[in-house]
Amino acid sequence: METPQFVVCLNNDGYAASLDVGKLYQTVPDVEAEKLGGLRVVDEDGEDYFYDSEMFCPLQVPPVVAQTLISASKQG
Repeated sequence: METPQFVVCLNNDGYAASLDVGKLYQTVPDVEAEKLGGLRVVDEDGEDYFYDSEMFCPLQVPPVVAQTLISASKQG
């Protein structure tokens, strides 16, 4: 199983209700989104949507940290 990937939001212009600057978000693999210069991100609604990749910075987290982040987001 692939380790979940996370990004930190750097800019939420136009998406203030969906994204918080400085917050970590899980990404969903999407080859088509990447071809278009974007990412599929699980936002504040708990759904994954296409966003411009320039709005985020990717993070490398160990698998145990990724699982902890996912568990914490399901509790909140």
